[in-house]
Order: sequence, then structure tokens, then C-alpha cells
Amino acid sequence: MSSSKPRSCTAFLGKERVASGDIEEVARTSKQLLERGEQRGLLIFDDVSARPVEIDFRGSEQAVLERLRARFVEAGTAGEGVRATEDSGPRSPGRPKLGVVGREVTLLPRHWEWLNEQPGGASVTLRKLVEQARRDFAGKDRVRRSQEAAHRFMSAMAGDEPGYEEAARALFAGNRERFEQSSAGWPEDVREYALGLAAEALEPQAKPGSDA
Repeated sequence: MSSSKPRSCTAFLGKERVASGDIEEVARTSKQLLERGEQRGLLIFDDVSARPVEIDFRGSEQAVLERLRARFVEAGTAGEGVRATEDSGPRSPGRPKLGVVGREVTLLPRHWEWLNEQPGGASVTLRKLVEQARRDFAGKDRVRRSQEAAHRFMSAMAGDEPGYEEAARALFAGNRERFEQSSAGWPEDVREYALGLAAEALEPQAKPGSDA
């Protein structure tokens, strides 16, 4: 199954951070460590989502890198393949070439009726509504993604550490002080990486109507 290339990632051997940056550099460093006989478990995380990054370390270092490059080239090609025009009919003069993805949307009849009454029709109106919602909820979405990434990493790397449950509660409450106190006894690299992922979730959020 193809996956998109992480913008950057970080490797841990046990609870120690051993590499961070471009996936090829992380793979190269990790391969060298494994070849030296490291027995600690190796885990690699996407630095944005904290999802595990799987790398096939069989064979030579060159073979590992070639498989990585081929994997992400295929993923990019697949991503381009889902781009399609809004319809297959002829374009009217001046109509922009929009790269859109056709997906099924299930709505009640009254929703379709309202959408079809709007200027530009259902597709244009839906796109406008989505863009407006993205702007309105941008801050909340950043917080949610930060919470999800930090919790994903913490579950994998700190689930057996003292204060884990309290730190998780502090993460979702947006309480930085309590999070730092609860994670104080964790291995330094694990704690720092978790704090980095949780940064958006632990920042004070401006209240609606405030000047912030």
C-alpha cells in the first residue's frame, strides 16, 4: 500500500532519539545502527502526525534507500492519478481547469434542494462552505491534530512511564504546566519530542471576541 512521504521523521532506539530529518537520512542512520548489532527496538515517527513510518531494512543500505525512493515515487504517481476534472464534458469558454476529486456525498432532499438554488449550483456552494469552515475552525483543527499526534506518540513510547495518565489528561485539557509536571520523570528524548508534538494543544487559545 503506498503512502505519502513524511516531510521529516524521527527515529528512536528504545527511548533514545537517534536520528531526525529527511526520511532517507533517518533510514541511513538507522540501518547503520542496526548493522552494529543494536538490540533495542527501533521505531520511526512522522514528525507531524506521529504515525509510525515503516522501512524495510533488509539487504544493503543502497537497497533500503532504493526501495524507499521507489515507494514514494509510486505514492506520488497514485496521488496524481486521483485528480480529475469536474466532469468529462466540454468546457465552456473561460472555464477554469480545476483539479477536483469526485466523491459521493449523501444529503437529504431538502439539502440538495437548497444547494441547487444557490448561485453556481451544488458543487460551487459546497466548496465555498468547506473553505469557510476551514477558515473558521483552523485554530481548533490545529489543536486537535496536535492532541492526536502527541497522544499517538505517548501511547507508543510513554504508556509505561510514571504520570502517563495524568499527562494525557493534561494534554486534552490544554494544561501545559500539569503536562510538564506529569512527564517530568520520562526519558528526556521522549519527553521533549512529546512536548514538541503537543505544542499547539498546550498553547493558550484566544477566546472568541478577544483582541488576541
